[in-house]
Amino acid sequence: MSVMRVARVGAAAAVVALLAVAGCGTKADTEGPSDASPGQSRSQASASQKSTSTAVRLPPLHAGFDYQIGGAYPPPRGVRVVSRDRTASPAPGLYNICYVNAFQAQPGDEKTWPADLLLRDNSGEVVVDQDWNEALLDIGTAAKRARVATRINQWIDGCAAKGFDAVEPDNYDSYTRSDNLLSAQDATAFITLLSAHAHARHLAIGQKNTLGLAGQRRRTGLDFAVTEECGQYDECAAYAKAFDNHVVDVEYTDSGLRKALAGYGDRMSIVRRDREVSTPGNPGYVRRTT
Repeated sequence: MSVMRVARVGAAAAVVALLAVAGCGTKADTEGPSDASPGQSRSQASASQKSTSTAVRLPPLHAGFDYQIGGAYPPPRGVRVVSRDRTASPAPGLYNICYVNAFQAQPGDEKTWPADLLLRDNSGEVVVDQDWNEALLDIGTAAKRARVATRINQWIDGCAAKGFDAVEPDNYDSYTRSDNLLSAQDATAFITLLSAHAHARHLAIGQKNTLGLAGQRRRTGLDFAVTEECGQYDECAAYAKAFDNHVVDVEYTDSGLRKALAGYGDRMSIVRRDREVSTPGNPGYVRRTT
């Protein structure tokens, strides 16, 4: 089971400054029409398209959203966009985003990776994200990026075969937890490989958090953003600008939900979930939109 990430890196103000330097805010590529999703007119669908080498359909703007990567369940009334783990099936009739842990290995799964594709420090020890006990994958060279991408792309193929509309590769920011063994350039080079493959499978691809690299979204081929707590950390404005409001946001606190809704409730797709993104019937389950 995939686990969501809520760790934050750096102060929001510093990240916004990086974003400005990176050229955030350039208009997305010319958009073109495609079939409308349920509840979406053709004109609305056309407005939510981005031309790539292979046309893909983006999530509808300002739509009901549910974040279900901790376990799939029937979407509540009014939901039009749902994100689920790659091991789950998409929700019929909705816009479905497929969660893939692309830059780190799930706990225990590091044993299934070739030893040389696990990032190691100068002592030969595997570098681990201590918050989630996940080994970082080594994307530090073009050859290793290609090998890691081969496996991740097989998961992306699985998402496409199941009928998902988009993919959400998690841990784009893992280079910030690599003890300086990986760089932002390594991350963008790797995500570009995944973007090209997703587009070839007619899937949109979302940037997961990592605000400091949002200004690279056109070069890397990223189509929309999946954010955690952009309201709580005052980052929604920068994401909305970088991705032309094509943002789905999950908040984990009531205060974060209030802030996100106050500033961007009429533009972005926003939901409040519990940090474990649990399923209904679980004592900790929380889902709110107001």
